[in-house]
Amino acid sequence: MKREITTAYLKLHLIVLIYGFTAVLGKLIQLPALELVWYRMILAVATFFVYLLIRKESFRVPFRTMAAFFGIGLIIALHWVTFFGAIKLSNISVALGCFATTTLFTSFLEPFFFRKRINWIEVLTGLLILAGLYLIFRFETRYAAGMAVALFSAFLAGLFTVLNRKLVARHKAVIISFYEMIGGMSGLTVLLLIMGFADGRNLLTPSWSDLFYLFLLGTLCTAFAHTIQVAVMKHLTAYNVTLTINLEPVYGILMAFFFFGESERMTTGFYLGTLIILASVFGYPISAYYRQKKRRDQ
Repeated sequence: MKREITTAYLKLHLIVLIYGFTAVLGKLIQLPALELVWYRMILAVATFFVYLLIRKESFRVPFRTMAAFFGIGLIIALHWVTFFGAIKLSNISVALGCFATTTLFTSFLEPFFFRKRINWIEVLTGLLILAGLYLIFRFETRYAAGMAVALFSAFLAGLFTVLNRKLVARHKAVIISFYEMIGGMSGLTVLLLIMGFADGRNLLTPSWSDLFYLFLLGTLCTAFAHTIQVAVMKHLTAYNVTLTINLEPVYGILMAFFFFGESERMTTGFYLGTLIILASVFGYPISAYYRQKKRRDQ
């Protein structure tokens, strides 16, 4: 069991690196956030479909289960639209810094859905993250709209992570991911149709460079990464998953500097706030380890 948990953590850190690259792709792609996510989900669905056909997996799931998958898929789609929207309203560094608050939201959502007592250490960690976030808001007021959208995206990320954990014990990760992508894609299709009828908006066609970035986004950063994230939840709690995913700002901000240079340079207050957030993220598992060690030694 210990080896399975270690393997799950290693896989999780790999997808966190991939998620950091997702933010870079989101800025490179010129499409608006809504169309970007719609194309992303189409490519992810196609990838899952081919994979399931090759593996000769059964597509059959009970109707109520499929409805649950579709519902979570809608949450994921909205999370991605708001995440990429936050990047386009501000920049990668701001969006990823705010996204670390997913831990705070999960510390309340997981006890609610799993009927367990609130872990006040988790809540304290979340409050420290809020303190870091306050510094970011204070010194980067020009990005207020992007920050607000990023916070809503973080809440949605915590919500779908917790809901997925309730399903992963009974179904294969790839099946869950496949139907969630269909659900999200279907919801965005309806939304795009409504918007088209309402204001005559035409669906934007991606450029050749956008198609290449979308291919990476839909296959590597979505189909592969999302399936692994769901799978590791058989061995890790939703809180531990979101806590590890909070390392995404580290990878994402470093990549943003590499790809975009000066446009990603922020104030000292921003980096201090981000440092507090990341210290909280790293501090929780260290404190948890010593608490468990102390109980074993007693």
